[in-house]
Amino acid sequence: MQTDRFLYTYVRQTDDHDLCRLEMRALFGQDTTANYLFSGRCIDPERSPFMKERLDVLAAADSIEEIIRFAATLPDDGTTFQIRCLNTMALGETEKIPHPERRRIERSIGLKMAAAADLFSPDLLYGVVRIGDTFLFGSLTENTAGWRNHIKKPEMYSTALSTHVARAVANIAVPHPEGVRAIDPCCGIGNVLVEARSMDIDMTGRDINPLAVLGSRKNLEHFGLTGTVDVGPIEEAAGHYDAAVIDMPYNLYTHATREQQASILKAARPLTDKLVLVTIENMDDLLADAGFTITDRCIARKAHFEREVVVCE
Repeated sequence: MQTDRFLYTYVRQTDDHDLCRLEMRALFGQDTTANYLFSGRCIDPERSPFMKERLDVLAAADSIEEIIRFAATLPDDGTTFQIRCLNTMALGETEKIPHPERRRIERSIGLKMAAAADLFSPDLLYGVVRIGDTFLFGSLTENTAGWRNHIKKPEMYSTALSTHVARAVANIAVPHPEGVRAIDPCCGIGNVLVEARSMDIDMTGRDINPLAVLGSRKNLEHFGLTGTVDVGPIEEAAGHYDAAVIDMPYNLYTHATREQQASILKAARPLTDKLVLVTIENMDDLLADAGFTITDRCIARKAHFEREVVVCE
């Protein structure tokens, strides 16, 4: 079994399966149809709307007894701990472990550890999990899904990207934020912008609609986030960015004609090295005409409504 340093588990709805995998490919350079993934990359689970937890693997063994022996060697440094068994759901082909058995596994490890256990406010979380015939043990980081606080905003559009889709799109555009400058030049009410800024992604907003810009600024301020949001068309955007997100306008009030869509994409080409386009209609021809090359894509579904997320360079 592959046992890279980090194990990530996932929870996703059927409609989000393809979007989740596209986000996986952006963050890790790989994906899987399973609901867990091994990687050598350390990603904060809070980044993703789909990640459940990250296990920093300290030991891998063929039996729980070997894990117990390893845990017994950990020194008592004055911190308290709690152990959680991650088999609360089926992980790939490994069936869920019933609650009583999970508690037995947790206790059997904890009783042999030198440090003091604390079931209510531990200093450290440890995780243990069985995948196939292998047991893994390590430090555990859980996703508290703080991004859900962004669902209800002071200013909202009924047709704007949902919060979890906006967060995934921000991750796809900027999977590794350090030193990366990004722009959302058609930011609307700022759903992608809020998610990006909440993850310390250096993203600037812009929109041709002054009312949308005011709403976007208000949403950022509401969540204690900072960021520049300018008024004006993408054609007047100055500078150059490593990545851009464009959720192509499509509703009754902001619908762009085919010519306007082409103009937006042509203006984006000199503006950015990488583009993540969100669209309800195929724009492969317009992207090619603008000079973009498609490198990845998926369909993001919500019931019978579909958006395409297209990654371009």
